[in-house]
Amino acid sequence: MEYTKIKEELQKVPGSISFYYKNLVTGEEFSYREDEKMYAASVIKLYIMADAFYRMKQGQLDPDQIIVMKKEDYVPSCGAVAYMHEGLEVTVMDLITLMIIFSDNTATNILIDLLGMDQINEEIRLMGIEDVWLRRKMYDLEKSRRGIQNQITAKQTGILLQRMYEGTLVDEESSKKMLSIMKDQQLNGKIPFYLKALDPEPDVAHKTGEDTGITHDVGIIYAKQPFVVCFCGNETDTPAYERVMADLSLLLYQENS
Repeated sequence: MEYTKIKEELQKVPGSISFYYKNLVTGEEFSYREDEKMYAASVIKLYIMADAFYRMKQGQLDPDQIIVMKKEDYVPSCGAVAYMHEGLEVTVMDLITLMIIFSDNTATNILIDLLGMDQINEEIRLMGIEDVWLRRKMYDLEKSRRGIQNQITAKQTGILLQRMYEGTLVDEESSKKMLSIMKDQQLNGKIPFYLKALDPEPDVAHKTGEDTGITHDVGIIYAKQPFVVCFCGNETDTPAYERVMADLSLLLYQENS
């Protein structure tokens, strides 16, 4: 594996850059500042999804529960719900799917209300993950201005993804369903950018995150030897880092195929 090249490419990108890679067959790992605490942007939505599936398994959350959309719930993009009519009826599972594949902020905030912010953080701790925190809803500009931000690390998010792959995040059925949702991701300009042109096109189960000066993409690439890859960037040149994400994802896919 060309780890020296990967490190050199990451070091060229300005700002706070974090990276984690793990081959899910051999266990081989490579990382760069993988434990750095990063502003989460929409990657935090993976942890909300995991907690929702845990609650469903426990019988505390009904995936078919109908939620009626109210105008006061709507927050701006990303997403689709805020552009739909008031009174739209969706299920809890619809909200989870929208939160992941379109990174829908309105769907996310409704799920946070249903699950409870403190309870989501408690479940994250029960997963054995210490450096990931949900501290505010999406598009909460007042808290954001006060410096209250959600937090992730590349490595701990990689561990979450590995547990999904192994079928141990909640349980095997839940892990498969979460990965299936992530494979339907509609925001594909980073990790999958070059992979989508391949024949056959590999499956990629991933979640992006964006904000001003922030860009992330984390996921599993299903090469011959599937692997986890997590790119996180704060206070960075987002177009430059996203080009690096696409380039290195293709390189890693070729190395594992």
